[in-house]
Amino acid sequence: MRETITTATDGSGEHDPCRAQKYWRGISLTGGAPPCGAQKRSAKEHANAANHGCGVCGASATRPFLSVDGRDYRRCDCCQATFLNPAQRLSPEAEHAHYLQHRNDPAGADYRRFLSKLADPLLKRLAPHRDGLDYGCGPGPALAQMLCEAGHRVSVFDPYFFPDPAPLDCRYDFITCTEAIEHFHRPAEEFARFERMLRPGGWLAVMTCFQADDGRFASWHYRRDPTHVVFYRETTLRYIAQGFAWSCEIPVKDVALMQKPLNLNA
Repeated sequence: MRETITTATDGSGEHDPCRAQKYWRGISLTGGAPPCGAQKRSAKEHANAANHGCGVCGASATRPFLSVDGRDYRRCDCCQATFLNPAQRLSPEAEHAHYLQHRNDPAGADYRRFLSKLADPLLKRLAPHRDGLDYGCGPGPALAQMLCEAGHRVSVFDPYFFPDPAPLDCRYDFITCTEAIEHFHRPAEEFARFERMLRPGGWLAVMTCFQADDGRFASWHYRRDPTHVVFYRETTLRYIAQGFAWSCEIPVKDVALMQKPLNLNA
């Protein structure tokens, strides 16, 4: 593994420890074992599942949406998210084993073209040499590499493959989350974490397949992935952004760019 240690200041001349960290440049594609933090579901989580609250927006009540292939899905009428019954999620061990089947080559032209749907519009909005985090990057952080090649400093975090929590204590000019938010077990907590980690004016760039046609949900390939547990409409992401007073743009299908206001009182 090759890494670069970057020392930086916050502009006042004082050392900023969160900006003097290891920035990803290249890393083995060999996945590690499940992190010690990936614990089995707690009794509290099972109780919350029985209460049928929305894990995306916090609404106290949701309604049954569909049961298919032995899996039960619910719909939130506030944010329009659709989610799997939490009691039916895979165990951390089974989830990790499924991720190890992914074969995304960071150097592959097709995979880079796919990621460019998010990278291209994000790069147009970033000033040079910004600090970023690729959150939920998977075993081969291709997007982090692409953004580093564009001149930015990018750290990585993934609960299974890059579980070092140090990057989560820092603040960033942008956070990317590609093909990851559909895996979130506690989406509201994850988006609140993004809010804390973003600097004023910072960007959260997410990519997930938007859920659109209820009539095709049962046969939808995205639903059939056993690790996909929450599905977002475009309106869901706009609802999340509104809750944090972020702006929200949809530059292309399945990509949302949300910006934290520069003026936090806005």
